[in-house]
Amino acid sequence: MASDKKQRIRDNVRLIAGWLFLAVSLYLLVAFVSYLFTWTVDQSLLSHEHLFDSRAEAANSGGLIGNYWSNLFIGELFGISAFIIPFFFAALAVFLLRIKKIRIIPLFFITAFICIILSISLGYIFSFTSLKYVFGAGVGGTYGYRVNEWLISMLGTVGTGLVLFFVLTAFLVPFVYRRVHKRKTKAGATEETDPVKEPATSSHEPESITEKESKTGDREHPVFVVEKIEEEPTAGDMLFYDPKQDLPRYRKPPLSLLEDYRNQLREVSQEELERNNQKIVECLRTFDIQIEKIVATPGPTVTLYKIVLSPGIRISQFTRLEDDIMLSLAARGMRVIAPIPGTNMVGIEVANDKPSLVPMKSVLDSAKFKESRYDLPIVMGKSISNEIVMLDLARLPHLLVAGATGQGKSVALNAILASLLYKMHPAYLKLVLVDPKRVELNLYSKLENHFLAKLPDAENPIIIDTKKVVYTLNSLCIEMDARLELYNKAGVRNIKEYNKKFLERVLNPLKGHRFMPFIVVIIDEFADLIMTAGRDVEGPLTRLAQMGRACGIHLVIATQRPTTNIITGTIKANFPARIAFRVASKIDSRTIIDVSEANQLVGRGDMLISAGSDLLRVQCAFIDTPEVERMVEYIAGQQGYSGAFELPEYSETDRQDVVAITEGQRDELFEEAARLIIQKGEGSTSLLQRRFHLGYNRAGRIMDQLEQAGIVGPPRGSSPRELLINSQEMLDDFLSK
Repeated sequence: MASDKKQRIRDNVRLIAGWLFLAVSLYLLVAFVSYLFTWTVDQSLLSHEHLFDSRAEAANSGGLIGNYWSNLFIGELFGISAFIIPFFFAALAVFLLRIKKIRIIPLFFITAFICIILSISLGYIFSFTSLKYVFGAGVGGTYGYRVNEWLISMLGTVGTGLVLFFVLTAFLVPFVYRRVHKRKTKAGATEETDPVKEPATSSHEPESITEKESKTGDREHPVFVVEKIEEEPTAGDMLFYDPKQDLPRYRKPPLSLLEDYRNQLREVSQEELERNNQKIVECLRTFDIQIEKIVATPGPTVTLYKIVLSPGIRISQFTRLEDDIMLSLAARGMRVIAPIPGTNMVGIEVANDKPSLVPMKSVLDSAKFKESRYDLPIVMGKSISNEIVMLDLARLPHLLVAGATGQGKSVALNAILASLLYKMHPAYLKLVLVDPKRVELNLYSKLENHFLAKLPDAENPIIIDTKKVVYTLNSLCIEMDARLELYNKAGVRNIKEYNKKFLERVLNPLKGHRFMPFIVVIIDEFADLIMTAGRDVEGPLTRLAQMGRACGIHLVIATQRPTTNIITGTIKANFPARIAFRVASKIDSRTIIDVSEANQLVGRGDMLISAGSDLLRVQCAFIDTPEVERMVEYIAGQQGYSGAFELPEYSETDRQDVVAITEGQRDELFEEAARLIIQKGEGSTSLLQRRFHLGYNRAGRIMDQLEQAGIVGPPRGSSPRELLINSQEMLDDFLSK
């Protein structure tokens, strides 16, 4: 493949360069050694007119060039300290030939520092001997001689000597201090564990201080025993662990694989802006609504007209004219914002006559994406003000994508995947791709040895069978529980804290600890799974949504049927971040984002993002199928792991056990208890005890059943449980299934 050919060319260039640097190193070493014995003979050949004269012959074994470079580095610059330069080139050759890993940049600065400080020090030391005039300017070279002259004039002879002494010995102080401190520590430990001073005991275990005090009768000077405890390795004891070391040559896809779509980039004309501005003013005047000014903000698909209303005009007067303004503008996809959050303005979003495309290449090439510190950055597109909209999936922590057929859901999923693949190394990210339709995500099957995760016995890296989906989701629950157990042992709260400790080698792999990559689960058509598997899918999915954030497991589900039996109250409660594409009705819009505005979108990637308190209108970044294929081919053409990332095993027997627990007989007061806690706005066992006159055990079992059903969250200590279903309408919908 092209990528393999480029890699071979780069490797060949590197090997050739390494071999040549080795030759330069040997040549300079020979020339420098020869210069020590021939410099007086070859002084007359240093002029430029002799440098390329074929009739001139130098006594230096390196010839005229060797004599010239030797005189430059030894005579004019650093003296005999210049001998470190050939060894630097040798180290550079070793690095390029991949014989040994060497940090070249730090080594370069160390080499330069040693040349300079040794040149000055040798020039100072030998200035008091007969070697002062060796090589023309002493053992330290002309550079060392000139610097010494200046230092002595400024600090005096004694002061210069003291400064050079302390600079030379400064780097030895830490090593000497550690060695002395270590010897003192060992000596102290030997005295404390002296067998002559330790009282005999009948047991091999060390006695407590109290017992020894009672036996010796001396409470002022108790005898101590130093017990050696094996500690886990720390960052100071061992090297920092790098999870990328299994794929050290992995390269992220280049942006050249993507299209720029220049022929589909359009700007809103001044004529269109002025026309809409005039229509808005005339329409508002018709209904006696006076305004002070209008500011237009053109975007790729929609232009936002910000309006400052005159004093005394109520917002309600403006909002009820939405249909009249739409009729006046004859615009599709118009939306009224009253007020615009954080301003004293109201807004009207009007679709552009000729929408512009937002190429994926343009957003991935932005500084905002390249310099992002997000754990899981996903670029969604551009806002109305042409600002790049980027989210951190690790903070969301889960994402629901919904909209009618053909409005941009699949493109959005490709944009999410492209963002992750362009940013993440395979060691840090694993993908679980579920595609019941069998057409959308199949392009990514070639990433099996790099980014994909699957069950050990799964044949297809893309999950298409409903039964396998159920098994995979339950397997992820097992993985989540295992991670939580390791967190408890490590004393951490989330995946970032855990991996930080593991990378610093604070956690011992021999005790079961391991590096944990993020796992992103993407389900393309959630409605098909709910229709065929129902609770078998919703149960583990809800559990992952509730507890997966801390474990680094994040969910992205998409559906083209935004109805209440698909996007249930449980799903909405656990997916706070949602993206709505154009839908057919206000009811569908409310089902997705709780407001009736998605039905007014213009389609073709126009979407509303609800990731907090406000809605943000965004034009989704466009990436076409050929671009995805090139990106996948580039990654798949590189060296990968031996197979996909294996999830824990999960069998039919495990499934039956889980079903028996989750689908067991509910308490007869289950439904009444659910309605009570939603009515009171809090989920607590004590509330059930007081209202239904129950004992603690029965009330606790009912609360556990409510948690398993996804109505309340897990326990929070002494605080009431979080309500995952917070309205009677949502509860009725849940219980009717």
